[in-house]
Amino acid sequence: MTGVWTLPNLLTASRIVLTPFVAWRLWLGDVEGAFWLFFAAALTDLFDGNLARLLNQRSVLGAWLDPIADKLMLLTTTSMLALTGLLPMWLLWTVVIRDAVVLAGAEAYRRLTHNLQVRPTLTGKLATALEFILVSFTLADLALHWGLDRWIWPMTQLTAAVVAISGVRYVWLWGGKTRAYLREHPGRG
Repeated sequence: MTGVWTLPNLLTASRIVLTPFVAWRLWLGDVEGAFWLFFAAALTDLFDGNLARLLNQRSVLGAWLDPIADKLMLLTTTSMLALTGLLPMWLLWTVVIRDAVVLAGAEAYRRLTHNLQVRPTLTGKLATALEFILVSFTLADLALHWGLDRWIWPMTQLTAAVVAISGVRYVWLWGGKTRAYLREHPGRG
């Protein structure tokens, strides 16, 4: 483990800094500008983890900051695309409800056990990847006219389904952990 001011951490932090600029460009109707800023942010996501491993600069901060940066960028961009009618509002609600349920469950478990070790599930990682692909396809199609529009609706449905499944999976896993904890520590519930 290394210090805070590493290249991988700075790349991750730049993704957080870029988030309001992507939202602002979308709000102004500058989809092309939003696309290129989102693209730059996606590049930081591609490089930060790989550089941390390559340069042996993994850190606790980076381990926490990376998923926060991803979620912030995705939630902000998906919100703006839904609020401007470029993606359906029900997709945004699916993402928001899933995230709220996951956060509430994690917080409830932390309060119960005074311990929280979070590891993303395969379905959670897949949901995040599909959200990134959907947002990328949507922005690329609108900004660069790549003809991806026929893929956006099926990708929207697939993304929503995987997001919902990942939410159910997290509830199932946290519920199982909670039941196991309560069996080992009767009287804590």
